[in-house]
Amino acid sequence: MLPARFRMRHGDEFGAAISAGARSSTRRVVVHFSTGATRADSARVGFVVSKAVGGAVQRNLVKRRLRAAMAEDLPELPDTAAVVVRALPAASGSTFAELRGDLRHSWRRAQEKDLRRRGASSVPQSDRQPVR
Repeated sequence: MLPARFRMRHGDEFGAAISAGARSSTRRVVVHFSTGATRADSARVGFVVSKAVGGAVQRNLVKRRLRAAMAEDLPELPDTAAVVVRALPAASGSTFAELRGDLRHSWRRAQEKDLRRRGASSVPQSDRQPVR
């Protein structure tokens, strides 16, 4: 479960992360990652799962899976990170393992793009994922 202090709840938080951050996507998810877009004392994560993903039951299942996958990766996120995860229609037929893999790949790639954009040093080589 994703603790409440890490969740985005307001539209302005989502907007700031999306406009200020870098984007990376896979077949199932799009991730917007930004450092410094939030004034919170911890990383913030928000999820967008539209009706294109499916009915209410399917959308909630996808959201629960994405939250659980992101909760596993919270220790790796910088405290100033703002992450918005948007589920694509292909997410509805995906397993937890598939969503977790796509999510990890996307947020790490978006983080690298965000670091390059800000001129910061790169992510250590050991933490990099191969680009598909």
